[in-house]
Amino acid sequence: MTTSYSVASARKLYPSHIPTQAWEKAFLTVACSLKAIHDPLRADMVAAVGETLGPPALGRMRLQLLATPTGRRILRDRPLISSQTLSPTYLSSLSPSTFGGAYYHHFMHPHGYLPESRAPVRFVDDGELAYIMLRYRQVHDFWHALTGLPPTVEGELALKVFEYVQTGLPMTLLAGLVAPVQLGRRQQKRLYGELVPWAIRAGIKAKPLMGVYYEEWLERDLNEMRRELRIEVAPEIEDSTLTNAK
Repeated sequence: MTTSYSVASARKLYPSHIPTQAWEKAFLTVACSLKAIHDPLRADMVAAVGETLGPPALGRMRLQLLATPTGRRILRDRPLISSQTLSPTYLSSLSPSTFGGAYYHHFMHPHGYLPESRAPVRFVDDGELAYIMLRYRQVHDFWHALTGLPPTVEGELALKVFEYVQTGLPMTLLAGLVAPVQLGRRQQKRLYGELVPWAIRAGIKAKPLMGVYYEEWLERDLNEMRRELRIEVAPEIEDSTLTNAK
């Protein structure tokens, strides 16, 4: 049984949980926001802000999941994405034309990313909402594969805007607003002229992506999956500079 996200819990609700009072959350929000503005690539600061400000959006996401049979299964099963649950050996055997193969061959393997590298949730005072936040973080890389966005600064910023439209999580908007200072003038022009309009349009057009049981789609043809989920592929990004804001 979960507790309301509006009431701080005095006990640990899940292994990584750090119970906090309202004033502590307010302090964390201000302190971490200032650090994130100073250094937009501090993913840990952005994550903390997401947890302190995220419960209202997470509550709406829970209702969205509860509205579909697949969403209810996700909440019941609470699948986790890791190298143990998604074997690299299995993923490497898939054709790059499949969803799982594209995820592995074009994204995870070339860049040396690991599924379990996502930060644990700490400050959400509801076990089910904490899982939804973790699920959002873990499917982030799947959304890279679906949209075709690379893990460059521009690609991450465009995906954050897409994520905000899909989830309403405020830290995605925060990252999208403050991180463009890392870009040059030409990149900023491309971001605001092409990528942000695409992200808003594509985020609205796509089906609710948090309700997809991705583990069951790995062998599906990527283009067929995109059509079924109404995914509009992002404009091509030529800049190859990677970001650590993962």
